[in-house]
Amino acid sequence: MAENNNSVILFERFLQRWMVSQEHYLDELLTTERNCGEYGEKEMTDLVSRVLTHYQLYYEQKSRVIERNVFVVFSPPWFTPLERTLLWIGGFKPGLAFRIVAEAVGELSEDQRRRMNELQEETRTEERLLSDELARIQETVAAPPLMELTRQAGRRRDGEILGSDSVTELLSSALETVVRDAELLRMSTAVKVVEILTPIQNVKFLGAVGRFHMKIRTWGLQRNREGGAND
Repeated sequence: MAENNNSVILFERFLQRWMVSQEHYLDELLTTERNCGEYGEKEMTDLVSRVLTHYQLYYEQKSRVIERNVFVVFSPPWFTPLERTLLWIGGFKPGLAFRIVAEAVGELSEDQRRRMNELQEETRTEERLLSDELARIQETVAAPPLMELTRQAGRRRDGEILGSDSVTELLSSALETVVRDAELLRMSTAVKVVEILTPIQNVKFLGAVGRFHMKIRTWGLQRNREGGAND
């Protein structure tokens, strides 16, 4: 338990530093977008690569929390209540990327639209499969096999003590697989979107993603302060 709590504390500290860097990257993206005529494609591509690496670092650190306590990512204490209402299997839904592209990037070429539509359909399919798998796991928790394990908590069977931890371990293992698949889908979807877009479109896309996250974060913190003031 202490190790689980420690992993959350370490991640929250990491996230504070990560958010500071995120603000700097957002400033750089917005500056590049406003003054795109002053930047070449190579400079834009380099910036996009650095931003994606920054997100990859987030997922790597979050993976350590998932490994130690997958349950916490379903209601992560490092997010505000408002942010938590938007979560899907421990994070933002991958399909959000397509809404942001539609709103922020502007006109796509015919080939880009075709590829983006195909990717969107693939992503929707994967989202449905993961949602169905999560629902199946949740139903299984109340199914006879796991309920029987719960009732037998503390009993000896075949020389082994079965406790409630047995149920927790089974559930944790199943949830960890789903969460890791969801994390992979989130990151792979973003990378594939970036592969379809041009450098300046990627600057607009990632800038809009950053603005969205910052806006939700700011609103969430503001609600927390207002709620505290009303207590």
